[in-house]
Amino acid sequence: MQNIVQQKDGIFPSVCSLDCPDQCGLLVHKQNGKIIKVEGDPNHPITKGNICNKVRHMTERIYDPKRLKTPMKRVGEKGEGNFEPISWDEAILTITNHWKELIEQYGPESILPYSFYGNMGRLNAEGMDRRFFHRLGASRLDQTICQVAGSTGYKYTMGDSIGIDPEETIDTKLFLFWGINAVSTNMHQLTIAQKARKKGAKIVVIDVHKNQTGRMADWFIPILPGTDSALALGIMHILFEENIVDWDFLQEYTIGHQELQKHVQAYDPQTVSGITGVPVDDIYKLARMYGKTSPSFIRIGNGLQHHDNGGMCVRTISCLPALMGQWSVKGGGAIKSNSGFLATNSKALQRPDLLFDQKTRIINMNSIGHALLDSDPPIRSMFVYSCNPAVVAPNANKVKEGLKRKDLFTVVHDLFLTETAAYADIVLPAASAFENMDFYASYWHQYMQIHLPVIEKYGESKSNVEVMRLLAKGMGFTDLIFQDSEEDMIEQALDNENNPYLEGITLQSLLDNQYVKASPKSLFPLKTPSGKIELYSKKMEEDGYYPLPTYIPLEHEVDGGFLYIPAPNHNFLNSTFSNNEKHVSMEKYPKLFMNVLDAKENGIENGDLVKVWNKRGECEIIASVGEQVLPGVVVSQGLWADEKDKKQLVNSLTPDRIADMGGGATFFSGKVHVKKVEKIY
Repeated sequence: MQNIVQQKDGIFPSVCSLDCPDQCGLLVHKQNGKIIKVEGDPNHPITKGNICNKVRHMTERIYDPKRLKTPMKRVGEKGEGNFEPISWDEAILTITNHWKELIEQYGPESILPYSFYGNMGRLNAEGMDRRFFHRLGASRLDQTICQVAGSTGYKYTMGDSIGIDPEETIDTKLFLFWGINAVSTNMHQLTIAQKARKKGAKIVVIDVHKNQTGRMADWFIPILPGTDSALALGIMHILFEENIVDWDFLQEYTIGHQELQKHVQAYDPQTVSGITGVPVDDIYKLARMYGKTSPSFIRIGNGLQHHDNGGMCVRTISCLPALMGQWSVKGGGAIKSNSGFLATNSKALQRPDLLFDQKTRIINMNSIGHALLDSDPPIRSMFVYSCNPAVVAPNANKVKEGLKRKDLFTVVHDLFLTETAAYADIVLPAASAFENMDFYASYWHQYMQIHLPVIEKYGESKSNVEVMRLLAKGMGFTDLIFQDSEEDMIEQALDNENNPYLEGITLQSLLDNQYVKASPKSLFPLKTPSGKIELYSKKMEEDGYYPLPTYIPLEHEVDGGFLYIPAPNHNFLNSTFSNNEKHVSMEKYPKLFMNVLDAKENGIENGDLVKVWNKRGECEIIASVGEQVLPGVVVSQGLWADEKDKKQLVNSLTPDRIADMGGGATFFSGKVHVKKVEKIY
């Protein structure tokens, strides 16, 4: 296997490790052993050399002087951020001795790993770490902060996280970007759409905010938050009423179309308009456009599932392509996630069989604030990696309160002294993805990719895999699985007889080709109980849900006059890059988008500093007044952490209620008050 690390100069292949559906192929330029430039790989079959600003400026992050170089232990109070360097031996000994004491006194469930996909490499995100914490017997983390509600809803309809091949959307004639700011979060799907537009395709964007994607659309449709399922049902009403459905497809490939036809009679355009804020004429226009244009493609976004009713929203939208028979047309259908095509052997990779007590408790990561303060028995230690819960978790003030507990032994493994790390007892320096071997599976395109380390480890940093091996040794675990190499683990993960799409994808084929596409197969039969698209789902009924797609009003809070959406911005990815000067300078400052009518009523002008608050917390953000949002709605962008004299942690405002399906997050179902502080621009 090629040792790129030892080659001081040259251009080498790489993979973007960020939690982004595009998962770009990269080329890194090295000089004297350091990366001096990151660019897109023009030979990659779908990302084709185009990359975002976040990654283009990645060198600013991996060589940021604030990167951690050595393990450290806290010497001041929690939250102050005062640490002193220690050796790896001392760090591992301190951690494992503390855990041995906790296990002896309180049992292994007193320890909780807390992680997400700050690094999308499978080995580092869900490999050796899962093996270690299963073997330890620690409390299990339910990783539900991102897309689980929508994925659960989608699977009730389609059986798995599968959609069309995005490369086929070059032939699409109508694109519906529904609840996704693709310019910032799925740029290559938008690139394909723009190429298709040159051949006559139309691009429609449905969103609560006229963001960059909305501004470049042929038609932008603003919608009130959490009402997306009502709009989808209104479209279905018109499609059935005007007999523009594919009856043959419905008969052969679906279950429940007759029940659905009767059900959607209640969702007439007048009723739906009153719910969604979309004018009646626009509902008719959209339904007829969708019904009479083929191929049509719906890109279902991440944001709309972050509501109390988020699972049902996605479940409902996912039924639309079946009515038009779009799954049988090249370039037609939908994508919520395509992760099912590249599903690996998680049992072999993660080894859940190592968990002695299969009833070990599960902690929902969205409730981490409550879990740290109220769990019985208490969480007494937390190991945080590839995540920054002090900023990204909802109800952030409660999270910080939990992290301040003097009796909570906290370890953080990260590239930087994050806001969470400031509360840690021990901080460990993490290697960047450029320094590790790993493999990557996109949840949008269908290419598996491998990454070989291209540079030396930064300082004394180590990968998650390496740290877990050290912890296993420190705990006295002699299981041979902790000696598995990265190559061993990749081979084990790719050996998945339950996924025929992985045919031909092996460690060797990845080493030979850098990326390998999932093997093409027919979507049908699906993994639903019937093998068909389930418009009526008995499984949903068994699970306690209404079996047909339906609109369930939000659980509106009484504290606050405005529906509040904390959306992503263009130059950060959650809290990643929010501490890097280059990326902060590109984003400038946080904004609160507000309708001009609301602003006038509240005496707020464009550029005013406004206080945004509810019972959970408060922020001060610059108002951006216009018509980007509907009246009664305010939208911020990006996860900015609090700074000295700056209250801008928007997750201090967000609810930590659990969504309707899968234990998902409800970031977008909060309400806030807004008032002017002073004008500074």
